[in-house]
Amino acid sequence: MTTPEIPQRSWSQRWHVKGVGWTALLVALLVGSSKMTGVDVGMFFSNFDQFTNLLVRMSQPAWSYVPIIIQPLYETIQMAILGTTIGTVFAVPFAVLAASNLVHNQWLRGIIRLILDLVRTLPDLLLAAIFVAIFGIGSTAGVITLAIFSFGMISKLFYEVIETIDMGPLEAMESVGASKVTIIWYAVLPQIMNQFVSYFLYTLEINVRASTVLGYLGAGGIGVFLQRSLSEFDYNKTAVIILATLVVVMVIDGVSNHLRRVLL
Repeated sequence: MTTPEIPQRSWSQRWHVKGVGWTALLVALLVGSSKMTGVDVGMFFSNFDQFTNLLVRMSQPAWSYVPIIIQPLYETIQMAILGTTIGTVFAVPFAVLAASNLVHNQWLRGIIRLILDLVRTLPDLLLAAIFVAIFGIGSTAGVITLAIFSFGMISKLFYEVIETIDMGPLEAMESVGASKVTIIWYAVLPQIMNQFVSYFLYTLEINVRASTVLGYLGAGGIGVFLQRSLSEFDYNKTAVIILATLVVVMVIDGVSNHLRRVLL
């Protein structure tokens, strides 16, 4: 007596069943999360006409406002460059000390990573509020805030890149008695320089956008003008500020792509 053969589902049928299951689970999680957090999803659709009205009002930028925001936009770029550079300078030695393939002392490495975790825990808006209270309204508070934010972010990205390098050149230089500084300079940096530049420019791009928001707290830059235009419901000027920031971010992205091609 032969055993009846059980028909096998096709790949498309199995994918369909799994897709329906995951979709149902995602919908259930979204509904449950909205209930627990008190989010009114229907309000989004009921107020959608206000959203479209805002977009229509922003669709006619006040181009005459461009000369006024050139100087604060320039200040924003300066804040981002200065803050990112200061943060990077301090991040490099901390990244080296946090890399497990370069530092074998677990206690030292653990303390360094704990410090980096604490720095990344602090939100940039909280830092801006603290430094505005200390240094007053102006770009100084913004630069220090961006430097600390950049330090926490870049240091983590840097030591993760360092831990992926090829250890062959390091072992070869250690075998001939090279010092730690020489090994890092000639065996580590050449392998990670293109990633370092890429992460630096990526953080710079983030800081340009972040410095715009920090202006709400008095940290200087174009954010002060953005806050003013929004408080006055002058969305034509808001559109100009957003477009100007977009242009700066696109330029930084283009420079990043060019340097990445040059360094590869």
